[in-house]
Order: sequence, then structure tokens, then C-alpha cells
Amino acid sequence: MREIAEEKQALSVSGWLALPLWFALLVWTAWPFIGLAAWNVLGIALPFPTQPSLLHLLAVPLLIFLAKGFGILQPNIAAIFTFFGRYAGTLRKDGFYWVNPFFLRQKMSLRANNLNTPTLKVNDRAGNPVEVAAVVVWRVDDTARAAFDVEDYGSYIVIQSESAVRSVVSARWYDGDANGRNSLRGDMEAVAELLATRIQEHVVLAGLEVVEARISHLAYAPEIASAMLRRQQAEAVVAARARIVDGAVGMVKLAIEQLEAEGVVELSSEARVKLVTNLMTVLVSESETHPVLSVGRE
Repeated sequence: MREIAEEKQALSVSGWLALPLWFALLVWTAWPFIGLAAWNVLGIALPFPTQPSLLHLLAVPLLIFLAKGFGILQPNIAAIFTFFGRYAGTLRKDGFYWVNPFFLRQKMSLRANNLNTPTLKVNDRAGNPVEVAAVVVWRVDDTARAAFDVEDYGSYIVIQSESAVRSVVSARWYDGDANGRNSLRGDMEAVAELLATRIQEHVVLAGLEVVEARISHLAYAPEIASAMLRRQQAEAVVAARARIVDGAVGMVKLAIEQLEAEGVVELSSEARVKLVTNLMTVLVSESETHPVLSVGRE
């Protein structure tokens, strides 16, 4: 099995240290030619006169070759170097640098990226088709893996994110189970944490880091959306009715207890039934009511 690439620091020298040495070699190479031109054209003899030699001529291509080692890195940009096909290291520090001129370099951004997955149709745990999309914030963590272990790490995270979204959604219910647990709609924070963890597991091979992942769109598929809406409306109506009835029963009980405790009336069993009926009608009915109370003393 091939060994997985691991990022390492490339050998480099500050460009501000290497540049004076390069300029010194340039002056040494060019001085004989400058002196010869000054004497022949202007008749001026420069100090430290020397005659051009083969060594000076060979230094010209050497200077051009050494100049290839200079480079500049912007903040949050990495340079990846290879030496005759082998990984030689990575530079992350921004600024002016010089490396081995034989190195081939590839620049890679370390900045955070946003990924909006396409809207996917996935069956939740109950088998209901759901439309879902996610937003993933990611960046390169290991430049060696991103450069050498996958063909295109940008496309890789797109595919793996879609796979992770499908995995997370299919393991949960849209509105939760019978006890309201494992809900996609109600536990958005837990779903976001699980989604980020699942994507990270999928993209570790590519040397990528998932900073954040969250659901950006969640809805029932169009073919069942109207049916699910009616079900939710029915559940809401039942819940509201149950709440109203609970409140009405408490108010009726309180009214009867206060009437009897303060001696306002003495209610027979029949009168109590009529009073309860009328009060419940007033409190529960959605339309205006005109009850008739029959209250008398025994």
C-alpha cells in the first residue's frame, strides 16, 4: 500500500539574505564587461580592472538559474515544492524567500472556502422524501495530502459532502421519532455538529479541515409536501383544542368551587350539570354564544 503523504517544512532562506549575495555575484560577473565598455566607449578606466573570462561568461546562465529560487508568498498562501518528482516540503510563512532552484513549486490557498451543496432529495428514516442542502466552510489543512493524495481536492469535498448529507439525513426523522428525538428540523445544532463530523471523516484523506457545516435548506419533497402540511395543521388543531379544553375545565372547576365556597348559590346535581355545560360551551366554542343559566336554591 502506498504511503500517505505528510506535510513537512521545506528548506528555505530569507530572500533578503540571499538577494545581496546574488547581487554580489552579478556585479562580479558584469564588472569586466562594464569596464571594457567604459574604456572603449568613454575612455574611462574603472577601478579594479579585470578582463572578461570564460568563468564570467559561465556565470551569466548561473545567475539566471539562481534567480529561479526567489519567490514571494502572500498571507494564507502555501508553496509546495517537488525535487525531481519527490515531495520536498511546504512553505507557509508569507514574505520573500529563496529555495533550491531545482525545486518545482505549486501554490495553494489556505484560506477558508464556502461550499453550497446542491439541493438533494433524500429519504429520511421514516422513508419520507426530503429536500435538503448544506453549507460547508472548509480549508486546506495538510498541503501534501491535498496536492498528492487526491486528483482534485475541490471536487473531492463536493462529492464527499453530498455523501455525508445523505448519510446524516437518512439516519434521522424529519420531525423526530414518536418521542420527538433525532429530529432534523428540531435539532439543528446537533445535526450541524454531526454533519461537520461526518464530512471531516470523509475528507481527512485529502488533508482538508471542515470549519463548520450546517443545513441551509430543509423541506418535504413537493410530492408529499401538501399532505404533510395538512397533517401538521391537523396536529396543531388537535393540540390547540386540547389546550383549550384543559384550560376550560380548570376555569369551570374554579368557578364552581368559588360559588359554593362563598355561599353565592347552592347547586343541585342537575344545576351543576347545566352550569358546567353552559360554561364549557362558552369557553370552548369558537362562535359567540348566549347561554341560559338556571340557578336556584334547594
